[in-house]
Order: sequence, then C-alpha cells, then structure tokens
Amino acid sequence: MYSLMLIEDDPQLSELIKDNLERYGYVVHRPENFTNIIEEFARIKPDLVLLDINLPYYDGYFLCRSFRKQSNVPIMIISARSQELDQIMAIELGADDYITKPFTFEMLQSKVKATLRRVYGEYAAKESSNTCVGPLCIDANTLSLSCDGEKLELTKNEYKLLKKLMDHQSTFVAREELIEEVWDSITFVDDNTLTVNMTRLKGILSKLGYDQAIKSKRGVGYMFHIPTLTEK
Repeated sequence: MYSLMLIEDDPQLSELIKDNLERYGYVVHRPENFTNIIEEFARIKPDLVLLDINLPYYDGYFLCRSFRKQSNVPIMIISARSQELDQIMAIELGADDYITKPFTFEMLQSKVKATLRRVYGEYAAKESSNTCVGPLCIDANTLSLSCDGEKLELTKNEYKLLKKLMDHQSTFVAREELIEEVWDSITFVDDNTLTVNMTRLKGILSKLGYDQAIKSKRGVGYMFHIPTLTEK
C-alpha cells in the first residue's frame, strides 16, 4: 500500500482528491499546518508527493527544492499555472511530472499509478552497474553523471532519458519512444514536458564540457553522440 502526501491548500479540492485516491487503496496524508510541512514530510516519508505551487507560508517551488535535498521521492506538481516557465522551473527544482488544473480524477489517478509503477513496481530500474560512453558514466544506484572525477546529480527522469540515449548512442531515438521510456504512456504527457527535461539534461552535460552531446532533429527525435578523435 503506497503512502501519498497531498499538499493542497484548497480544502474542498484536497478532500475530493483524497477521497478519489483512497478508493484505489492509497494512504493519503494531508498536512493541516502549512508552517511545518518539511518536518512532516521527513516524518511521513511518503512514496509520492502531490504538490500545489500556490501555498501559504512556503510556495511549492521552495518545498520541491527542500524535498529534493532529503529524498529522491517522485514529486508531481498539481497547479493552475499552465505557463511553460512554471513547468520549466518545477522540473529544474526536481519535480518528476506536472499536471495543470482543472484535471479529471481519472487523469490524476492514471498519472499516480504510472509514476508509482515506474519508480517502485514492475518498470523500476534494476540496473546495478554504470553505463558509460567515452568518459561520461551514469550510475543507476546514485542517479549521478560523472566525468573525469567530477560528479553531478540527476533526477530519476534525467537518468532514464540519458540511459536510453546512451544505450542507443549515435542513433536518433524518437520522441514518442523517450516519452514511453520515462512516463510509460504518451497519452497523458504533454510533449513540452519532454522538451523541458531534455533542455535540463543538456544543461547538465554542458557543465561537464559536453554541450553538443545531445542533438535533436525536428520530426525525428534526439541522439546522444560524442565525437571520436577522428571526427574532431
């Protein structure tokens, strides 16, 4: 039985979401005091967080960043903010998914189920060793990317995207295939969500000096490629 933490300050919506998810067997925790949410998160240790952005005391961005410092728990943003910048900021701070209000409870339940299955269930990563292309290596256990002694942290989604691309190095991988790899289904995922994640991933690679490692082609997809000495 999975434990969910629902952080939503609209009492009516919060109650409706809680009732709907509990019908599927989830245990849903709703903080009543928004001043000590970080401490409550540490105490509950939820399997998934549903997080609104507009909250009293601390906004969702601050909480997302704070949770990420403690845990790799999947975080799903539920917000009325639909601008691309809001989604980019949430993913930059460590969110795994973003669903805009209004939404159907069927949509929410499907996303929750898919996320839990991906992280903890039958589709959870079972890798125990590194995947390397040239000097770049990713570690499934620590969710990190390393190069020549320097190591950077990755989110679960960033790891899965980079792993897929590295496994098919020098070959374009279709956008739809990447979406299915990370989010299980293309049905409920905005195509922009992939773009935001890929932009973030390119930024991480750029910090290691590989700003051109990921190439994109409109209508085709993305490719991971590190030039050999003869290509340089």
